[in-house]
Amino acid sequence: MIEIAVLGHGVVGSGVAELLLKNASGIARRAKTEINVKYILDIRDFPDCPYKDKFTKDFDVIVKDADVKVIVEVMGGVHPAYDYIMQGLRAGKSAVTSNKELVAEKGAELLKTAKENGVNFLFEASVGGGIPIIRPLHQCLAANEIDEIAGILNGTTNFILTKMIKESMPFDDALKMAQELGYAEADPTADVDGHDSCRKICILASLAFGSHVYPELVHTEGIRNITLDDVLYAGNSGCVVKLIGQAHRTGDGKIFVRVGPALVPHESQLSSVDDVFNAILVRGDSTGDVVFYGKGAGKFPTASAVVGDVIDCINARGNIDSLYWTDSGKDNVAYAKSESVVMYIRCAINRDVSAEKINDKFGGVTFLSHDGQRPGEAAFLTAKMPECEIDELAEGLSLLSKIRVLESE
Repeated sequence: MIEIAVLGHGVVGSGVAELLLKNASGIARRAKTEINVKYILDIRDFPDCPYKDKFTKDFDVIVKDADVKVIVEVMGGVHPAYDYIMQGLRAGKSAVTSNKELVAEKGAELLKTAKENGVNFLFEASVGGGIPIIRPLHQCLAANEIDEIAGILNGTTNFILTKMIKESMPFDDALKMAQELGYAEADPTADVDGHDSCRKICILASLAFGSHVYPELVHTEGIRNITLDDVLYAGNSGCVVKLIGQAHRTGDGKIFVRVGPALVPHESQLSSVDDVFNAILVRGDSTGDVVFYGKGAGKFPTASAVVGDVIDCINARGNIDSLYWTDSGKDNVAYAKSESVVMYIRCAINRDVSAEKINDKFGGVTFLSHDGQRPGEAAFLTAKMPECEIDELAEGLSLLSKIRVLESE
């Protein structure tokens, strides 16, 4: 029997405990031993819980118990999660987490400490919940050079945009519905402002390209400013609006990473991903495009990924060295606006700005329209050029929206 400890008894933590009890025999078969939750760390009391005897408020009890071989961290946030995991790794215990913020901020350091101590730090559930993506990247696709990763990494924003696209629901109403259905938090900032997607693409880019990508270096935009007009113009241009995280290696060896809304052409495999579903497209030099698809969150999908990592820790013979990246010194991320893009722009038309002047200013554009188009505005697609040049050309315009166009595969 292997003893483990679970740090946190919220949605995911309770799901892990319940899953280990419900599927105990199948999990034991795959782990080749029984797995027992010896401790659950939480500051709250759960007097009605069927396993209430397992709760503790003292992490020292866990880290000093030699029988505990794996620590599962599902608390969220960087501290004290980082401190607890670091202590556990140094004590020779493997660690598993679903905490995307922690991995995005401290992944390189925790992986290095795990390797030095001959144990593992695994985090499959930190990106995509129950969608397998971390393990395929460092094992199944290991023979590939990864050229690019692009994905819909946040179910909440995808749900909101789907309602806007398919039901012409304004952003505020779609957000309210997402909150009522439990898809969005009371404070939706991390989702709608792109921070959640940023953390996830940082983790994927770090693993795919080998050096740590810090979230604060990534150009990140959310969807708060997307309007129904933008959705309609996009639809008439053969696109849908999605929040996309992207990463690829640049010609000078740096990593290009960006998060923001994008007009996604219907030819793209990402265009048909709706509601709370996520999809991650990985382009390898040998495999071509591989898409990972599913619900990106939820109690049991996420708990399933966590328990899968626990099983891998138990079955591993020492450190799994394919799951690793180095620290970067924060000098490895390319300037996002040097990338050449096609841009959708919506702006006001007045006596100083006409359609003809816009066309001349940008050296030729494609104008867009939709039924019910507002008088006094224009929407158009630019030619492909560095985004910083587009910004310069757009100076003096009364901008209403500016959204990149995702190149179709």
